Amino acid sequence: MADPKGFLNHGREVARSRPVPERVKDWNEVYVPGSLLPIISKQASRCMDCGIPFCHNGCPLGNLIPEWNDYAYREDWSAAQERLHATNNFPEFTGRLCPAPCESACVLGINQPAVTIKNVEVSIIDKAWETGGVAPQVPERLSGKTVAVVGSGPAGLAAAQQLTRAGHTVAVYERADRVGGLLRYGIPEFKMEKRHINRRIEQMRAEGTRFRTGIEIGRDLKATDLKKRYDAVVLAVGATTARDLPVPGRELQGIYQAMEYLPLANKVQEGDYVTAPISAEGKHVVVIGGGDTGADCVGTAHRQGAASVTQLEIMPRPGEERNPVSQPWPTFPMLYKVTSAHEEGGERVYSVSTTHFEGDEDGNVQWLHLAEVEFVDGKLIQKPGTERKIPAQLVTLAMGFTGTDRENGLVDQFGLELDERGNIARDADFQTNVPGVFVAGDAGRGQSLIVWAIAEGRSAARGVDRALTGVSDLPAPIRPTDRALMV
Repeated sequence: MADPKGFLNHGREVARSRPVPERVKDWNEVYVPGSLLPIISKQASRCMDCGIPFCHNGCPLGNLIPEWNDYAYREDWSAAQERLHATNNFPEFTGRLCPAPCESACVLGINQPAVTIKNVEVSIIDKAWETGGVAPQVPERLSGKTVAVVGSGPAGLAAAQQLTRAGHTVAVYERADRVGGLLRYGIPEFKMEKRHINRRIEQMRAEGTRFRTGIEIGRDLKATDLKKRYDAVVLAVGATTARDLPVPGRELQGIYQAMEYLPLANKVQEGDYVTAPISAEGKHVVVIGGGDTGADCVGTAHRQGAASVTQLEIMPRPGEERNPVSQPWPTFPMLYKVTSAHEEGGERVYSVSTTHFEGDEDGNVQWLHLAEVEFVDGKLIQKPGTERKIPAQLVTLAMGFTGTDRENGLVDQFGLELDERGNIARDADFQTNVPGVFVAGDAGRGQSLIVWAIAEGRSAARGVDRALTGVSDLPAPIRPTDRALMV
């Protein structure tokens, strides 16, 4: 522990955000550039270097948090980034996008605000990039084995980088026109600028990883042909089948899945469009779903100039403090969260369910009808007399995902077995029922967090490496059955 009294001398400080009137006019990240480094050494000193660091267990990657906190306190950025990269391929992604279950498990959080682990993490890696501390790690020798990774989200990229560094020849197949998966087209620019992805891709190319975009396995290239070309295949195709809302009026124009709406806004930032083909400009927008994807839709609608934004959630509003009985430390509590998008305006409505949509004579949605709901005997029941309607000229459905895409033929062409939840089944080495075919990330786990995706990619890479060579020195932070201290 660098400063035994750090947690007594310093309160919690987090990164400063740019003023709302300023940031809603652009798509840059919401935080004030450079605002972290002046305070990060003091914040890192709050880490108590606990005898049992529960933050390790809260993090699926097993990040060595007390170690790099100590280095950050001493401003030894080289050592800090080495410890950070020892367990995490892409800390600049997790430092911006992860909900930080490590902070919920922080021992200091028992009776004080937790250490700002996430802010320390992103400061370390940003400093490493700034000073040229992140360099390609080219393998000393090649194994002669080839691996195809299908999907270039965080799980696929982590698996590909680990396997390339182990000496295998790796090709990443991505059906979109650019590499990055949901990092590229699902996460708005104001949460993570895509330059962070681009420089990682350049690092991976320099290490030897090959990228092939615009190729959808199952449609453009048969799964069986892919398997013949490579010694092993890693499926990191995500859980992209969106949950729908089968209510009257769903067929009206102006109702879209979140992943139909969000990618188009990102494509504007990539220069593909001048304006988004689906835009909230001047419209009353309703976002159905209270999670992070819903918040991304809210922030995007603000920047597009929506007339109003309303976010609906079927569940009751969470509490603002941890319930020590139902959600005791160090579990990940479900708390009321105000994201940067919510700071920018709009209304959040809880305990409501959409009953139907109403449109105009041209078939465009104009109104959303809803009713309040409550739990009765463990079931959500509509409350009589609570029906009302709100204006809705653009509706986005952000209600989560139900599993892997079955329409492109990949699952059937490989002959893959599914588990009881509809995910691709795998064993302790992340191998499917088809020898030589492995699965990582949401495709095998179900919809989850970026930190789980990277952990799964790293673990699947070890399984592949061991299958190809008989032994592996690659780390495996998790097994498919593992669960962190979170719900």
